Amino acid sequence: MRGIIVMLSLATASHAALPFEGETANAAVQAALDKNNAVHLPKRDRSYVLDGPIILKSGQKITADTDTVIQLKPGTNTCMVRNEHIVGFADKPVPADTQPDTDIHIEGGIWTTFGEGNARGHSSKQAHVHGTHGVILLQNVRRVSVKNITIRQSKAFGVHLANARDFTVDGVTLDEHGRDGVHVNGPASNGLIRNVSGVSHDDTVALNAWEWKNYAPSFGAIHHIIIEDVHGAPDGIPSANSIRLLPGVKRFSDGTTLDCPIHDITIRRATDIAEFKFYNQPNLELGRDNDFSIGVGSLKNLRLEDLTFHRPGKIEVHAETDVFVLQNVRIHHPITPDWHLIALGPKSMTYKHGKPDDPTKWTEIFSPDLDCTVRNVSVTGVRIRDAKTDLPTDQIVRVIEQKTNPDYPKTTPKGGTGKGIWIR
Repeated sequence: MRGIIVMLSLATASHAALPFEGETANAAVQAALDKNNAVHLPKRDRSYVLDGPIILKSGQKITADTDTVIQLKPGTNTCMVRNEHIVGFADKPVPADTQPDTDIHIEGGIWTTFGEGNARGHSSKQAHVHGTHGVILLQNVRRVSVKNITIRQSKAFGVHLANARDFTVDGVTLDEHGRDGVHVNGPASNGLIRNVSGVSHDDTVALNAWEWKNYAPSFGAIHHIIIEDVHGAPDGIPSANSIRLLPGVKRFSDGTTLDCPIHDITIRRATDIAEFKFYNQPNLELGRDNDFSIGVGSLKNLRLEDLTFHRPGKIEVHAETDVFVLQNVRIHHPITPDWHLIALGPKSMTYKHGKPDDPTKWTEIFSPDLDCTVRNVSVTGVRIRDAKTDLPTDQIVRVIEQKTNPDYPKTTPKGGTGKGIWIR
């Protein structure tokens, strides 16, 4: 079913500030969904303005022409479209049966807040579920898809999924986007994320099983996910160009803990990703001593295949890791004698909180005192340009052993005592 065509008199779409007089689209869209379980938004010379989320029930879909602009009214501070039964588990594990929404599909359109202060992407205006933070929010869902969308100039995650199984995100263009493009929180499994590209000032794709608590509606394992055909921004355009995997151990307020591993992940055909972030990182926004993983998390059965680097990139691993396969990598930029593609072990970096002359305000970003052990590493097919032979593994892989910086805070970072342990 193509769905009911909704035509409304709305504000003219542009990158500039827009007028918001007149009827918003929510009521008409919801009425069409209630009647037909589907709605299509054709392109017009004015944007469709929302003053809250469009809510999709099981079996419903919303589609739009590729260049249809759907805009969130400034000050609304909610997501733009979501499923019906958002159920948060910020302070306990997700139970086995949460009565998820199923068979929901979203395709097409340019979804935007135009950076107009809509920073959080909550599930609703009042009594929102804690940790919801998306332009498109799908939480507590099965068999859902998001395809061929553009996320433009927004501050919440582009597509935020959590407690999700059997999902597809295929075709996301990030247009001067402010946060993560596709962000998945645990528990999540059996997912495909592909064809993600553009400019994002945070991770292009993130699988966060453990998570900073102000951004997670739930926690748990993430497994059996394929991420493919992810492309960094064109050369010279500022963008994060990163893929993050964040395992850990969640401690709830009652003291109980939940292991949040990440396993059986394939990342393939990724181009010009500057950072593969597979490392521990406490919560800087709420204070690293207030929200942190109980030790480093675990990664298992991680495969990276067919990567291309036209400019320098790095793969950084600070997790308990078993089976890490890297194969078929093409390096199209010059390398120096101290170049390495993979770093195993803890990081250290100093965040100065905008106070460059006040070391008492500075904070360590990572976890430089925690060891990690990496087993069963296989590296094959890493070559420079059109070389006929592979680079040697010892040139590709660096094992990190942190040292405490005796000159801190005169020089940074502070360093630490942690190390990477590579079991060959």
